[in-house]
Amino acid sequence: MVRTPLTPLERERGRFLGALLRKARGERSMTEVAAGAGISAETLRKIETGRAPTPAFFTIAALAATLGLTLGEIAERCAAVTAPERDEGEAA
Repeated sequence: MVRTPLTPLERERGRFLGALLRKARGERSMTEVAAGAGISAETLRKIETGRAPTPAFFTIAALAATLGLTLGEIAERCAAVTAPERDEGEAA
């Protein structure tokens, strides 16, 4: 199975999602939150840094529950992210 490359918008939303989750984690350790969500700390690190910009739905659902966020809140905030500005040399 060949995976379609992510668009710039998808990558930007992934970075935003990671920042949103990192902020919600606050002072809690990555290990604590990851364990609460049933994922590895490395998976959480990849999501928070944008290296895993499209995590599985159930991963986000588990993180949302652990962090006290609703899926609606996450979806609404991530949907508000617009396409990044194109470089001047990039074709339309």
